[in-house]
Amino acid sequence: MVNMTESLEPIKNELVEGLSGISAFWGFPKGMGAIFAMLYLAPTPLSLDELVSQTGLTKGAISTNVRALARMGLIHPVTRLGDRKDYYEAETNFYRSIRTLLMERQNGEFARAIASVQSVLEKLETGAGGEAAERAFLTERVRALNDFFNAIDALASAAARLDGLGLGTVQSILKILK
Repeated sequence: MVNMTESLEPIKNELVEGLSGISAFWGFPKGMGAIFAMLYLAPTPLSLDELVSQTGLTKGAISTNVRALARMGLIHPVTRLGDRKDYYEAETNFYRSIRTLLMERQNGEFARAIASVQSVLEKLETGAGGEAAERAFLTERVRALNDFFNAIDALASAAARLDGLGLGTVQSILKILK
């Protein structure tokens, strides 16, 4: 039988560790996952100082990761009247978060990267220069990268079109597809 007076901290810590691991798996700092978890589990927005004390990360690490999480749409700044501290809360609408991440592909830097991959592929496919075997290898690799970027671009476009339908409609469609 579970003792109802026991703290929920061990359970919360387990989720923080889990999200830290997921963050690391995707190539982000573990601290980023811990910050998101802390904010997601908090009933009210937390300040940077509160995040420092709860995660054990430095204020610099918190600040850097908070900016990245906010840019990705996973957390949002919250203002409190008469308080100059920065507060943050987690995004709880995961569909909106995924849409924001996919829409990052419209970022000029990403568009330039896609264009450079396309340009390199075109040059390789014209057959200009180099040994044929090496050119064929490079062409295959760059084509695979280009195909991946095109798939991400198509997914982002589909997400933008789905956004026009509204979350309820999208959820209804997904239920039908199950």
